Amino acid sequence: MNKKLLAGLVLGSLASMSVMAEDMTKEEKVDDPYIWLEEVEGEKALSWVEEQNEKSLGYLQSKPLYKELYKKNLEMYNSDERIPYVEQMGDYFYNFWRDDKNPRGLWRRTTLEEYKKENPEWEIILNLDELAEKEDENWVYKGSNCLYPDYDRCLLNLSRGGADATVVREFDIESKSFVKDGFQLPEAKSSLSWIDKDTLYVGTDFGEGSTTASGYPRVVKTWERGQPIEKAKTVFEGEQDNVWIAGMVIHDGDDKYQIIYQGIDFYTSEIYLVNDDGLKKMDRPKDSDFSGIINGQLLLELKSDWTVGDTTYKQASLLSISIDDFMAGKKNFTEVLVPDSRTSIASVTMTKAHVLVTTLKDVSSELYRYTFKDGEWSHERIDMPDLGTLSVTGTSDEHNNFFINYQNFLTPSSLYYFDASKGSARVLKSLPAFFDAEPYKVEQHFAEAKDGTKVPYFLIMAKDTKLDGNNPTLLYGYGGFEVSLRPSYSATIGIDWLEQGGVYALANIRGGGEYGPAWHQAALKKNRHIAFNDFIRVAEDLIERKVTSKEKLGIRGGSNGGLLVGTVATMRPDLYQAVVCQVPLLDMKRFNQLLAGASWMGEYGNPDNEDEWNYIKTYSPYHNVDKDTEYPKIFFTTSTRDDRVHPGHARKMVAKMTDQGHDLLYYENTEGGHGGAANNEQIARLNALIYTYLSDQLMD
Repeated sequence: MNKKLLAGLVLGSLASMSVMAEDMTKEEKVDDPYIWLEEVEGEKALSWVEEQNEKSLGYLQSKPLYKELYKKNLEMYNSDERIPYVEQMGDYFYNFWRDDKNPRGLWRRTTLEEYKKENPEWEIILNLDELAEKEDENWVYKGSNCLYPDYDRCLLNLSRGGADATVVREFDIESKSFVKDGFQLPEAKSSLSWIDKDTLYVGTDFGEGSTTASGYPRVVKTWERGQPIEKAKTVFEGEQDNVWIAGMVIHDGDDKYQIIYQGIDFYTSEIYLVNDDGLKKMDRPKDSDFSGIINGQLLLELKSDWTVGDTTYKQASLLSISIDDFMAGKKNFTEVLVPDSRTSIASVTMTKAHVLVTTLKDVSSELYRYTFKDGEWSHERIDMPDLGTLSVTGTSDEHNNFFINYQNFLTPSSLYYFDASKGSARVLKSLPAFFDAEPYKVEQHFAEAKDGTKVPYFLIMAKDTKLDGNNPTLLYGYGGFEVSLRPSYSATIGIDWLEQGGVYALANIRGGGEYGPAWHQAALKKNRHIAFNDFIRVAEDLIERKVTSKEKLGIRGGSNGGLLVGTVATMRPDLYQAVVCQVPLLDMKRFNQLLAGASWMGEYGNPDNEDEWNYIKTYSPYHNVDKDTEYPKIFFTTSTRDDRVHPGHARKMVAKMTDQGHDLLYYENTEGGHGGAANNEQIARLNALIYTYLSDQLMD
């Protein structure tokens, strides 16, 4: 594992290690007439799903617009005119590619010299379509973990049908084959990291008691090549109520650091350094992000103020200190970056000798390169286009060159290559325009919340849009887990919505990370209503500006965003004409009992605690939907193979609302995992269904 570390792991990899399992032993004790729908693959439940799908698909696919959008979407998703983003490992650049000929995808590589060409030659490492056919499995590629620094052996993660749970197999790059009698794990919630070619840190389901209440690994072991997994040696055991435990390895030049990460909850952790004497805990705020180690300097990103002696380091600061000094008990930190009130740190990434910090200033990206030399940090801003989103990619611990992706709402992605020897970036590849952006414009507005906070949102619409309150408008939001919604190019939105005459709005509400940790923490737990009210205020602001009206306003959100739109639809059903609620959390009484739900109690609270349930129940959509209230015709979507947010949330909400007499639509893909789709065809279909629904509800 390289130095790009833990902040991303908690939200991303954590969720990607869920397992499709559900303890139904509590069914008789739960006063819920729809709990049978939590039995993911139960015969009765799947029969119900089939009936709902048949009704909704019959309705939406009969619309002429559906066929038009599906065809355009599929052509766009299968287009070869896409940027093949790469990961650098050694002297090669690796890419995973899907198209109409390879719907499951190709894992391939090329050289930098070849990659710079307009049509590079690729060496195929693994053909997922051939593997799936050979093994008669619906394999979906879920990433690899390759051995540093030679990258000749990799641990491949293969998912059945797009679920987060994966089968792990050791793969030999040069022979392009799985290693006979190599490291292998059955489908499970697993976390693995190379210590050396013959030794791994492993966390998986070792048997009873080896997982946390969230369903993630509770135990970390060292696993030797050729050794039965049952004989692996225990290194660390966490608590049952922890979120997850993992072992990992960080490389800093020739130095190697072995780390044990103990996730206490979603936002707090203990981190231990493994040395000859055992484990030594890092003395740091439990809610700080450990961003990595470079040139002997440990980097910490603070999520709250930290007072050390007479010094208080401010929330959101990026600090550094010698790793040796730090482990010796010293606290002589250097402030690498202290963001102002309009700025937040979006990402911290490392090359061989530099730290790359991407910031957001009023939700637009800036990129800085920091260098530690002679005991001091210096920095420079990398010259890139303004008013868009920058994403650093393709970094390597062995090189100082890297890639930068730039995009905004109307500008397709351009991939820049930063050549450290020249100190500048140039465009290497660009995505073609899949829709004509010339007729449209982007505006940023700020809706004022009740407490006076200015809540930003973006508006994308035709330049000649009349502010007469008659424009079909789609408002998208998320508002959780410190996730920032940034300006991004979406050909789907352009083709399926803007070209149909729609207006698109993106809300940067509290609960997200657009203005740093404080923006996120403002809507945690008992303050969750702040996120919902921010979203409502943006909707009201759109109406007050006469961009749209209640009869022309639709909203969309997925996962935590599905909870958002599900909640505001029950809070203010009069405010919207259409609601797209995707892979949502909705039953907030049982969310912590379903799949990975217990890991999110740091965000929402614990519904089993009476004091916390008292505020959760005030917004839980499943508990607040009412038979006597008129709701918009909501479109719920989920996936049978979503093993992150349980499909039971959407199923039960639909069953309850249907029995109450409400008109709605429901579509459950039998594959696709938490993303809702497993291949390009499924993505094209899902979006065609969604925008056909929105057009049907909002357009004359």
